[in-house]
Amino acid sequence: MVSILIPFKNTEEFLIDCIDSILNQTYKDWEVIAVNDHSTDKSLQIVTSYTLKNSKVKVYTNAGNGIIPALKLAYSKSSGEFITRMDSDDIMKPNRLQIMVDSLQKMGKGHVAVGQVKYFSNRGISDGYSRYEKWLNGLTAKGTNYSEIYKECVIPSPCWMVFREDFEECRAFNSERYPEDYDLTFRFYEKKLQIIPCNHILLLWRDYDSRTSRTHEHYAQNYFLDIKLHYFLRLDFDEKRPLVLWGGGFKGKEIAKSLIKKQVDFIWLCDNPNKINKNIYEQNLYHFSKLETLEKPQSIITVANENAQLEIKNYLKKLGNEPAKDYFFFC
Repeated sequence: MVSILIPFKNTEEFLIDCIDSILNQTYKDWEVIAVNDHSTDKSLQIVTSYTLKNSKVKVYTNAGNGIIPALKLAYSKSSGEFITRMDSDDIMKPNRLQIMVDSLQKMGKGHVAVGQVKYFSNRGISDGYSRYEKWLNGLTAKGTNYSEIYKECVIPSPCWMVFREDFEECRAFNSERYPEDYDLTFRFYEKKLQIIPCNHILLLWRDYDSRTSRTHEHYAQNYFLDIKLHYFLRLDFDEKRPLVLWGGGFKGKEIAKSLIKKQVDFIWLCDNPNKINKNIYEQNLYHFSKLETLEKPQSIITVANENAQLEIKNYLKKLGNEPAKDYFFFC
């Protein structure tokens, strides 16, 4: 059985589409554990109406506040061999559960099933979201999501599935760190759950102005930078090697401040002539060529411009540096 965990708050406009997409799954052995996170609209009434018609749909009320306590409660009430999450404003493709279950049964424990996604909106999708969708689906098609884990969350929260045993090994939702979906992805990475490649679009991802990821402080840029640095220092940083920080913009400065606060030594590089040899936060900024004087450096790169990223990749390649080992893009 698949346990589908759904936290919801004030999504009355979308809940029927969401739950109906589950009822229409080709795979029928599932349960829905929905948790109401203090909705003030008709969301609870909508979900409750489904529980009266289908015993496989269950609803509870969040005693805490926010997505993490809601997910913890949902998981505590679940009993499936497979665990997955669904967002109450999205839509499952009819074969989503079947494809994920088949993948996990074929590959066995120690794996995470994922699926490709497609954004939709009643106002059209921005170029930024289109590029993100293409980037994410490209990784998912190859199962190479972890290779760029420090750029963005590489496993979408409503489109993964794992064995319960593996989920427990990854500490389930027992973390208070936001964004919670990114934190869980890093814990999958930490426990070396292998990603099963997928060429199918399994989730329709809804975009709208009041979506949580657009409006809640827990999804602000500083939270993403904090979680990236936290897991980098824990999982990939080699203290015996010099740490290098590339970029003197907003993200570079935020990472620099965090490294200083954590008392982690680093060398700060940039290619901006207005910043080279400047002193920021009592740290000198050097021309990037200083990298060539360092022995086996590890680089955090906070340069977002795509052309500049390509130039940096080519430069590092000439120096024999390897991605996800010697350098990590944080944007």
